[in-house]
Amino acid sequence: MMKRLYSLLLAILMLLSLFAVAGADEYVVKVSSPSGAPGLALATLAVQAPENYTYLTAETITAEFANETADFIIAPLNAGAKLYKAGKSSYKLAAVVAWGNLFIASQRENFTLEDINGAEITMFGEKTINSSITKFVLAENGIVPANVEYLAGASNTQKLLLSDAEAIVLTAEPALTAARTKNDKITSYSVNELYKIATGYDGFTQAGLFVKTETAQNHPEVVENYLKLVEESCGKCVSDVAAVAEAAAAMEILPNKKVGMNAIPNCTIRYMSALDAREQVEITANIDLEQFGGAVPADDFYYGAK
Repeated sequence: MMKRLYSLLLAILMLLSLFAVAGADEYVVKVSSPSGAPGLALATLAVQAPENYTYLTAETITAEFANETADFIIAPLNAGAKLYKAGKSSYKLAAVVAWGNLFIASQRENFTLEDINGAEITMFGEKTINSSITKFVLAENGIVPANVEYLAGASNTQKLLLSDAEAIVLTAEPALTAARTKNDKITSYSVNELYKIATGYDGFTQAGLFVKTETAQNHPEVVENYLKLVEESCGKCVSDVAAVAEAAAAMEILPNKKVGMNAIPNCTIRYMSALDAREQVEITANIDLEQFGGAVPADDFYYGAK
């Protein structure tokens, strides 16, 4: 009798262990991301399981790192680095996914970048990496505005671009494409092209994909598998723009598919692992170290570093 009871208990324990393994294999990844350009990196994944994706505003990103409810967070790379350095985040950089979506634009007739010399330019995001990069590339290309004014975001400079025929503004995709649907006289110049002239690189490390340290330690295979999916999703921003535009419209990342088709190629979504991108991260950081907490990120900031 005891032998049969022992065999039954052993069978139950084995069954429970199988359920535990199955549960581990079915770990559900939770992801947070801004809407707009950075969200495009995950659009084709998010549309398949929208309940696992949360969209953030600029004001809630810091809290999201502190809450540690998401396994992965897409955020401005400098913000993630600064919080990690300050001990306010346990998230490591897994990959760079967005490389700059900034443009200088005006509806002035025959507008050129030389028109900025001695003129006023209105940027968005004072004391942000976007502003720092733009001022850097202008200076490196010998362009010196007389004055720089600031508005809160790209949507604000978009409104100024449309309402003031003489305004010169810093804007970003997809706001630029949306503005062009209302006024086809707008001329724009890519900040990335100026950045390449200054540094030799195709874009700066604007937004990163961060992984929670606890998730990376407890579910390493899940993390590696998800990173492969993200790389494929980013690749579709080049190879299958229509699919990304449709997914982005469905997730309300972009206003509609038409805007997406025009804006996505200008958002510079590209996957590069953190370790491969490290040199470029440091180039971006050195343009404005204050935005990175006063120093380039240390070794342990990079997921996969030994």
